[in-house]
Amino acid sequence: MPQQLSGRPSLPPHRPRPAGAPKVLDGIRVIDFTRVIAGPYCCQTLGDLGAEVIKIENPKGGDDTRGFPYAELNGESAPFLSLNRNKRSVALDMAVPAAREVARALIDTADVVVENFSTGVMDKFGLGYDAVAKTNPRLVYCSVSAYGRSGPFARHSGYDPITQAESGFMSMNGWPDQPPVRTGVPVIDMSTGMLATNAVLAALFARERLGKGQRVELALFDAAVTMTGFYGHNYLVSGQNQTRFGDAPGGSPSVGMFQASDGPFYVACGNDRLFRRLLTEVVERPDVAADPEFATTRDRVRNRVKLRGILDAAFATKPREHWVTKLKAANAPGGPLRTIEEAFNAPEVRERNLVSGIPHPKGDPAPNLASPLRFDLTPVVDPVAAPLLGQHTETVLREVLRYDEARLKALAAEGAFGAKR
Repeated sequence: MPQQLSGRPSLPPHRPRPAGAPKVLDGIRVIDFTRVIAGPYCCQTLGDLGAEVIKIENPKGGDDTRGFPYAELNGESAPFLSLNRNKRSVALDMAVPAAREVARALIDTADVVVENFSTGVMDKFGLGYDAVAKTNPRLVYCSVSAYGRSGPFARHSGYDPITQAESGFMSMNGWPDQPPVRTGVPVIDMSTGMLATNAVLAALFARERLGKGQRVELALFDAAVTMTGFYGHNYLVSGQNQTRFGDAPGGSPSVGMFQASDGPFYVACGNDRLFRRLLTEVVERPDVAADPEFATTRDRVRNRVKLRGILDAAFATKPREHWVTKLKAANAPGGPLRTIEEAFNAPEVRERNLVSGIPHPKGDPAPNLASPLRFDLTPVVDPVAAPLLGQHTETVLREVLRYDEARLKALAAEGAFGAKR
């Protein structure tokens, strides 16, 4: 469970984008059949870029993250708010044939579909790629799953921590003398969402050249294996199995967490140039910088216990702010270890306008963590808070499919929007 905070922070209002500025994905319609993290994160980014995102949700509770046991605002959970801005919500009960017909009609108007149902579910609904591409050949159809849509593992369920464990990624996290740990943040989900966004954008670009859409696929397991990065490649080159190294990769004694007299901070001065800068300008020990025992990275690793002792003793003499200020002045990479609360109130966050409050349909302004994407010509859109479940059902069907009141009432009576009324 989340740690108790000292109080909800005050949020500045969002600074709007320049009036009339063009949008990257203006005119692109996305039908979002995703839930939880990876898929919603992808679709939220497409929405940030100006796409019209229509989120299809089960009227019986909607996206799973709506019910996650975290802090709530206006009845909506923080995880849901964080993953679903710039979307409209349409509630459709896909168990009802009439609802599936509505979903198919929406797909026929779309440029992009993103889905993360279990393998075979969209085909069962008659909404698989092969079926819908017949009537919408320019459609980009992105599927996000745990292990892909083909092969012996396609029907296995899986989540971020499972793929962290199975891919080798988790084996590198933690301390050498302790068991592996998952990352606190669901980085595999989020990296898969980022990769899915890249794939959709690439497929839209290809469509402009080739005149037709295509199927796009992302698997959490594939992303997790990719996220082993150069450590995975190191195994392929050497056969050596990289294991946990705590906060000092490669055993470098000048990279890692250090304790000042009043708290921890992190330093990353691993190469020769940065090491000399750290010792001469920050610690003010040019004698150590010139010592042949520490001349190269390999020398420092070989003599890491001695060098780490020198650094630990120096850093323990003064407060963290002293050392961080000197690191910044010397352009030596380092910074304080902050809590979430400290980070979100830090000057770097405020000066870059990363947090703000935006209107919410139920009252209190919703917190917003800004998109990290920055464009000069086509800035991301002004954020709209994550929708209430089914908030835009009738509006979307009127605007997009031109349904009249009689048609909407008939669909409601058939239970397409949830319990018959």
